[in-house]
Amino acid sequence: MTTQSPTPWALRTAQDSITMLDRNIRHTVRSPDTMIMTIALPVMILLMFVYVFGGAMDAGPGPYIDYVVPGIILLCAGFGASTTAVALSTDLAEGIIDRFRTMAIARSAVLTGHVAESVLRNLLTSAVVIGVAVVLGFRPTTDPLRWLGVLGVLAMFVFALSWLAAALGLLARNPEAANGFTFFFMFLPYVSSAFVPTETMPTWLHAFAEHQPVTPVIETMRGLLMGTPIGDSALLAVLWCAGIAVAGYLAAGVLFRRRTTA
Repeated sequence: MTTQSPTPWALRTAQDSITMLDRNIRHTVRSPDTMIMTIALPVMILLMFVYVFGGAMDAGPGPYIDYVVPGIILLCAGFGASTTAVALSTDLAEGIIDRFRTMAIARSAVLTGHVAESVLRNLLTSAVVIGVAVVLGFRPTTDPLRWLGVLGVLAMFVFALSWLAAALGLLARNPEAANGFTFFFMFLPYVSSAFVPTETMPTWLHAFAEHQPVTPVIETMRGLLMGTPIGDSALLAVLWCAGIAVAGYLAAGVLFRRRTTA
């Protein structure tokens, strides 16, 4: 029985997506501001929470750094994914998308390239944050299989937010508006179990923190890294990420067609 080869359309789309990914990676590497924000900001946030706020935080048994690192990773991943909106909006404003339309490039490859670059960049940033956290005293009690689980959950989260950010970048009329639209990416982790247990919050805020998408993702990562109970958080994390990714993908596709229709 022979295996059917990919269709020319699928193969061309994959090749174009890789080309767009390479383009976006080159832009990131050649942009000092982007590189500084991508690497330095997560480390600064980690240092601030460990050394400035850590002494006043009571998150249960164990060092506060063991509790807060999963939240810091998600906070930085949300910030990193939100830059997809600005990058895509900048491409539209500068006219490069119109240039791509005159070339034999699959339209979906433009979006896929931005999202794939976001996932790779944020995984690299997360590795840097974890490395610095280990130097500061973070001691995960995990094994190689659970590390793969952490990688999968993080990639899934960034993938979902990147598609949502792509849709918001296409909805915005300029890069400044795109940056404003993604503000809630930075806000949500603060109202979750990222920095303090949700039980310590007021009743009305506790309900929101427990039922928003970031909390189950953080609890799943914390459980994989530190061996704390996960419960149904893993299932909720998958459902939230899948729902956000599908909604973002569909919205981005519709908005991209509207913005690029002559």
